[in-house]
Amino acid sequence: MTLPKELTRIAAGLHAWTPQISGTWGFANCLLVSSGHDAALIDTPYDEPMTRALISAAAPLLADGTRVSTIVNTHSNGDHTFGNRFFPGADIITTQSSADHLCNEPTPEQMHHLTTETAADQPLGWYMRRHFGRFEYDGDELLPPTRTFTGRHRFNVGMTEVELIEVGPAHTAGDLIVHFPEQRTVCTGDVVFLDDHPVHWQGPLAGVSKACETILSLDPETILPGHGPVVGPSEVRAYLDYLQELEGRIHAGHRAGRSAEATAAEILSSGFHGHLGLPERIIILTAVEYRHLNDDPTDPDLIALADQAARWAFEHNRDAPVPAPRQGAVLHP
Repeated sequence: MTLPKELTRIAAGLHAWTPQISGTWGFANCLLVSSGHDAALIDTPYDEPMTRALISAAAPLLADGTRVSTIVNTHSNGDHTFGNRFFPGADIITTQSSADHLCNEPTPEQMHHLTTETAADQPLGWYMRRHFGRFEYDGDELLPPTRTFTGRHRFNVGMTEVELIEVGPAHTAGDLIVHFPEQRTVCTGDVVFLDDHPVHWQGPLAGVSKACETILSLDPETILPGHGPVVGPSEVRAYLDYLQELEGRIHAGHRAGRSAEATAAEILSSGFHGHLGLPERIIILTAVEYRHLNDDPTDPDLIALADQAARWAFEHNRDAPVPAPRQGAVLHP
């Protein structure tokens, strides 16, 4: 798997870094915003080699001493935040809710442990090595936000207007989307996934759908999802249909008195949107939705949810080879 060596222009002053590697975890999109001698970055990659690859790809657009002065984290997952520390002095902006729930996220140290110290012949250890063993967490430190907001926040990058809109809880407790009014472009973070089944840790699914409706209400021409290719409104509408169909199936199972496990198994056995990768994420989506249907007010345990998905994947794919640890900055096995 090769990381992009160049950024792609998606609108005036907006250049996307899109790994577009489906069927696995961690390859999130980033967006460079540049205007005059100012630049900002929407989300940062998962580890140092990926971040170095992004910096190298962005170098031609950051000539004459231009530096990234602002980072926006659309949410607190590590594949959108762990690269923060490679932009020293940058102002890091996210929602207050995202900052409040940062303590619930696995740290780089914990991810290193999960990918190296768990039992490789057991579901979680097998799964973590298969999907996260290629990343280099050892020695990483998470750089937290320096500024937070609630509701909406506006700022400028040179002459480019940037509007941050809080849409969580949805994918996580504190999601935001990034709106560029003049360019009619929206960067969605992980409230939108493409090519794979999504994973939403907080929910409910109605909250994710509402976030998608907010995106469409901005009348964008160009949309950069958290994972997957650059698209237009029609793809987001199709994704919204997916969410609402899945919500209906999960709620029907709950009304019938079935457990979350039984409902997820039924959805999986039906071949629900079988063209998408990572079907085991449906187990996480169902478990999270059941928490809301059962009025469970506690924060979800992300590792426990990942373990549930890993058990299904292990049962159905245990003979698939586990990728070797990655060697080099831009190539993935």
